Formats: sequence, C-alpha cells, structure tokens
Amino acid sequence: MRHGGRPRLRRGVRLIADPLTGRAILLGPERALLLDGPAHAIVALLDGTRTREEIVLALGAKAPRTRVLADVEAFLEALAARRLVEETPP
Repeated sequence: MRHGGRPRLRRGVRLIADPLTGRAILLGPERALLLDGPAHAIVALLDGTRTREEIVLALGAKAPRTRVLADVEAFLEALAARRLVEETPP
C-alpha cells in the first residue's frame, strides 16, 4: 500500500454486524474476519476520505500518537496483504 493516500475498503468488501451476536465482521470475497475493539474502530473509518494521520486523530487514542499510528499502519498493511483494503491517491 502506498502511504500518503486515503485508505478505504476494496470493492466487494464490507463491514457488517453478525445478526446473532452483533459483533463486527469484515466480509471480503471468500473470506471473513471477526473484528474486535480497535480493529472495528479503524475499519469503520476506512471510507477513503481520511489519511492515516486523520484516522489516528479520529480514534482519539490515549496512547502516544506515534504508537497508535504504528499500530494503525501495521493493521492496514495486514488488511492490504489480504486484499481487503486499498488506498486512493493523495
């Protein structure tokens, strides 16, 4: 994933709530990920309008910003490796 763009869910990927448990699930072609806590909060912000830095600010984390940014970037890279997230051009 290139940095400087605005992360968003790839076409065909969507965030849903499990109808039985209400837990967040990220659905992609032939895959599903159950999301907990911060992962759900991050994915909910992936609409292609925010930069990585803006996502960190929107999370309003109590941890140091640099640590949260590193965690967000690692999570986004993991989602990109699974072809669930892409970045729009800056």
